[in-house]
This record gives sequence, structure tokens and C-alpha cells, in this order.
Amino acid sequence: MALREQLAAYQRGGLTSFHTPGHKGRAELLPGVRFPAHDLTELPGLDMLHAPEGVILAAERRAAEIFGAERTYFLVNGATCGNQALLTALAAAGRRGPVLTDRRAHRSVAAGFVLSGLEPRYLPAIVHPDFGLPLGCAIPEEIDWENLSAMHITSPSYYGTVMDIAALAGQRAARGGDCPLCVDAAHGAHFFGEFFPPSPLQAGAEIVLHSAHKTLGALTQSAFLHARGAGCRLPLAASLEMLQSSSPSYLLLASMEAAAEQAAREGLPAALREETAALRAALGDDLRLLGAGDVGTYGIKDLDWSKLLINLRPLGIGAPEAAEWLRTRGGVEPELWDGENILFMLGVGSRPADLRLLRRALEDLVREVRRGALPRGAKKQAPSAWRDLPLPPARLTPREAWLAPKRSVPLEAAAGLVAGETVSVYPPGVPLIMAGEEITPDIAELWRDLTDRRWQGWSGRAAGAALVLQS
Repeated sequence: MALREQLAAYQRGGLTSFHTPGHKGRAELLPGVRFPAHDLTELPGLDMLHAPEGVILAAERRAAEIFGAERTYFLVNGATCGNQALLTALAAAGRRGPVLTDRRAHRSVAAGFVLSGLEPRYLPAIVHPDFGLPLGCAIPEEIDWENLSAMHITSPSYYGTVMDIAALAGQRAARGGDCPLCVDAAHGAHFFGEFFPPSPLQAGAEIVLHSAHKTLGALTQSAFLHARGAGCRLPLAASLEMLQSSSPSYLLLASMEAAAEQAAREGLPAALREETAALRAALGDDLRLLGAGDVGTYGIKDLDWSKLLINLRPLGIGAPEAAEWLRTRGGVEPELWDGENILFMLGVGSRPADLRLLRRALEDLVREVRRGALPRGAKKQAPSAWRDLPLPPARLTPREAWLAPKRSVPLEAAAGLVAGETVSVYPPGVPLIMAGEEITPDIAELWRDLTDRRWQGWSGRAAGAALVLQS
């Protein structure tokens, strides 16, 4: 079946979306955007993305006003490109110190270190024992701000957990210096109003990334890069010109303009919060939901209520089996699942009726399991790839490892060697080992234990081999 036929077949299934993109297929969230008529190139009157002086510049300035930035850049290569651009801009500005980085960072951050040559120094993730997931990040009481090129953190996380950015900004201000605080807030573009945590820009960050498509109404691959203060003094535009397409999609650009205006008017509908609270109240005795009681624990400062992370261990059923049942019997499509957890995401296109449908589907699932129609423990997997292991020692920077000669060895023989590629278990996609790090015996053992999981970046998986640097 051709891809376009498969897309049509999927759409005919009529599943209610609890995944990205945030528009949930609602065309009314993209007023005035016409396909294919508006699939145009840089024609007279339509401005140029990499040297904007007209309508694109006006749209970016309006977005900066809406989000509270001094300068906003429209990204047609996603927040991925933004992470890479901010790191290359730091290097281009002459910064040579290490970058203090959240270990939960997206793979695009690892790519940014390869491109820039900068050295990452990682803040360990904190694993929540009830979910087996890295929901928090360990922040040291003392940070050597003066000798850092930047600090780069992820907040909110994929799962909606929020770090204390204001405390970090306050600590940095007390020490002085001009170390930029950079935040990958790809999953937090909808943080508007009193019912959400403050945005990273409000909390004091200088560079912030937002995926305009994850929870807002823009088309997939759309993102914003916001800068203020020290962030405006970096050559971000030059880095973006190097990394972004020279043929930007005007459909994406127009959808970003529409998404920013929609966020300014309303953001996520307020009625969703009430329905979310009702769902939590109805199911809290049967399922483990990440909620208000988790705030203040395991590195979690705050939560995004529009993310629903559910652990199925109390029900005694595996998440893959539950997700399949919810799709085929409940008519809902989750964002992701692992062995024991399922994540549901709301967006500007979500409606209260969608949450009521989800609540009924989950209640039906619980009843089916209770009466034995779905056997407990069927297809159950380990909850997570995460264990509280020390971070492996870095022997080379990611760029040095990328350029170094490599060889393949059996995974059983990898302990003590230096990784030649960045390898992650998905979900959540956080690196088990970074290129340039030593594969410790504990990492090697965990790697071998998880060979049946979904992987990113492991080129030798089929052969059970690890790519390492030649010694």
C-alpha cells in the first residue's frame, strides 16, 4: 500500500487523537491557510526567511510580543534545528567552555555538540520509582557559571514535568556573568495563563525553544526559537541560515503565524482542565496517574496538567496490550507507551468531549481487566530502561568521537571501550550512552538486558554489536 493510501486508511479509522500534532486535525485552527495554493516559494511580496524584512519579519516580531521575547525566529526544521543552531551559535561567538546539560536532552542536542565541538557536562536524570522514568533532573547547589559557555535544560519534559527555572536564573544572577540559560521547552509552547506554570522566558531564560506543532496549532515540523538578553547577542540567524532549508515551506510559516495568534487569544480551552480533573478523580483508585502529589519529589517542581501519564502496574496489565485495546475498542490513540506507562497529550485542538471519551475508554478497560476479559500480566514488559547508574565517564567530546575511526565489536566485549555512537532506548529517547563516553560494565550489562526494546542510534543492533572507537 502506498504511503498516501495508508494515511487515508488511518484517517478513516476515526481515532481520537491524544498525540501530536496539537491541532488534532481541526482545519479551523489554521484560518486562511490553503493547500496546495499556498505552497509557494520566496516570491515578490512574500519576504525571505533567512533575511526577513517584510511579512515574515512582522510575523516573527508579533510572535516575540506574544511569547515575551526580544527576538523570535520561525523554524521550518523543527526544534531539532533550534537546538543545533543555539549550540553552533555559542561556538561561533567564541565560547569554549563546557555546556552544563540535562541528560534527558533530546537527540538533537547531542547532534548540536557534534556540530559545534563544544563539550557537554551532564546533569544526572532522577528516575521516579513508580514510573521507572527520568522525570526530574539533579541540579547542584553550586554551579560554576563563570566558566560555562551555557546551561541547557529540558523543561517541560516529554511527560510534562517542570524544573525550577526561576531558581536557576536566580542562582546565575547571584553569581554574575553572562552565561546564557537555554531551555528546550518544545513541549511547553502552550504555557499561557494562570493554570499553567510560568514560561521559561518569564522565569528568566535567555534562549527558549517551542515546538509550535506539539501542543499549538501549527503544522508538523514548525517551531519557534525565542531569544532575549544575552541570547540576542549570539549569531543565531547565521547558524539558522546554515542549518535550515533554503526552500522554506510557506505553509509551515503561515501555520506558525496562526498558531501564535491562537495562543494569544486562548491557548488550550479552559474546559479541558475541568475534564482532566474529573478523569483523574474517577480513575485515581485504579491507575497510577502522575499528579499534584508528585510535585516536590524526584526533581519535579511543577506539572503540566494537559499531559496524562498513567502507570498500569496497579491494574496488572502491560501498557502495549492496554494501548492496543484502547485503540481498537476505545477509539483513542495515545502519544506513546512503554512496558507499563501510557502517555496522553492534549493540544489546542482537543475538546472536552475527547476527554470524556478517554475517561469512558479507560473505565471500560479497568472493568474488562477486573472481570478477567483481559488477562493480567499478558505481554507485560519491564517498565523502563532506566536505573540509577552513575553517568559514564567522557573520554572524548561528541565531535571528536564522531570524527574518530571506529570498529564494531560484539556487545559482550564492549565494556571498557569508548562508544562511537549515541544510543538511546525509545521511549523516552534519553541516551543510554553518548558517543565519546566509556561503556562501563553496568552500562554494558543494562544494554544487553534491553536488546528487545525499541532503539535509536544503535547501528549494530541486528548483529548484536556495538560501534566503538578504534584503540
